[in-house]
Amino acid sequence: MTPKYTWLMQKRLNTKNTQKAIESAGLTQTAVADRLGVSKEAVSQWLNDKSFPRPNKLLQLGKLLNLSIHELVIKEEPNTPKIAFRKMKGTKTKDHHIEKAQEIGRFLRQLVPFLPFDTLEMPPVFKSPSCDYEFLRKAAAKVREDINLGSTDTVDFNHLIRRFRELQSVVVPVLWGSKQRHENAIHIYLPDSQSTWVYLNLDTNIHDFKFWMAHELGHCLSPNLEGDEAEDFADAFAANLLYPHELAEKAYTSVMRQTSSAAKIAHVVALADAQTISPYTVIGQINNYAAHALQPEIRLSNAFHGAVTNFNKKYLNLSDALFGDIELDDDGKPCARDYISKVEHAFETPFFDLLRHYLKQHNKGPGFVQTVLDMPLLDARSIHTELS
Repeated sequence: MTPKYTWLMQKRLNTKNTQKAIESAGLTQTAVADRLGVSKEAVSQWLNDKSFPRPNKLLQLGKLLNLSIHELVIKEEPNTPKIAFRKMKGTKTKDHHIEKAQEIGRFLRQLVPFLPFDTLEMPPVFKSPSCDYEFLRKAAAKVREDINLGSTDTVDFNHLIRRFRELQSVVVPVLWGSKQRHENAIHIYLPDSQSTWVYLNLDTNIHDFKFWMAHELGHCLSPNLEGDEAEDFADAFAANLLYPHELAEKAYTSVMRQTSSAAKIAHVVALADAQTISPYTVIGQINNYAAHALQPEIRLSNAFHGAVTNFNKKYLNLSDALFGDIELDDDGKPCARDYISKVEHAFETPFFDLLRHYLKQHNKGPGFVQTVLDMPLLDARSIHTELS
């Protein structure tokens, strides 16, 4: 019999909202205490998060301050799924994005008992990860060594996929479209099981997809970082892994030798093409090296952006490359069987096997598939039929 994962909510007073409402109403803690028939010390403890009002006093407090229960109370989950987004450019992560991803994480808990990994030992992660140049240089070199790559060898998808597996991370390849979604990738970490789930959108340009995979690998190697600090580190790590110090040092010299702005741009684009990464990553790493070596920054003209746009047009979306040899439906999507077969083979992911076991053992319907893959119900039904 497999264990069931449940989650409980803990409540605490939203002290920020409460204090602001007290000040706006022109009240003092003493006045609030008098109006509610409690001691000033009780109010002080509420506002210092040392105690929580009884239900009747909570209702009275909300009425006094004109705050709803939702505004007055924060519900906390002890093992709330930790979320990190790799977003579309120019988009902002909002609360409902986080809440939706956390809900997916709660459903993923049901798959944890079926994970094929050794649960007695934790995979190695970075100690005190930071965006310091030398730390990133050493971190990238260590990971390259772990995946049997030299300092200037090209990183390919198989290297990254293998490392995810070694880190006991579950890759979930999804078809979320190229423009409709806020996310390019989602990283979900479940603290109670210490499991990591990485959602990657296949409807993405190949070289961008490689960067996102490296970015998500950075998250897997730094599970204790959160928020902007986590995103900054993952971005910096990805750039250093794909275009490390040794390549950037040589590239700085070769770009500086070019005699015109157009020649510099063409050379940077050629360097990017050789590694199947974005020219923006290449020039970014070149200038990071320059700053570290106290050398002048290389500035490219605005024509560089147009050159990058043309560069991007050369590359297919990964979904086009992956499913290009099979029949697609009217919406350009593979059938459920082909989708599962292709991604299981290409990404060596246990995800659909986990889902298959859970659905059969617990007799769950397509609604579960719809939630964990965040897809339309019609598509979820097709996946469910194929798995069950």
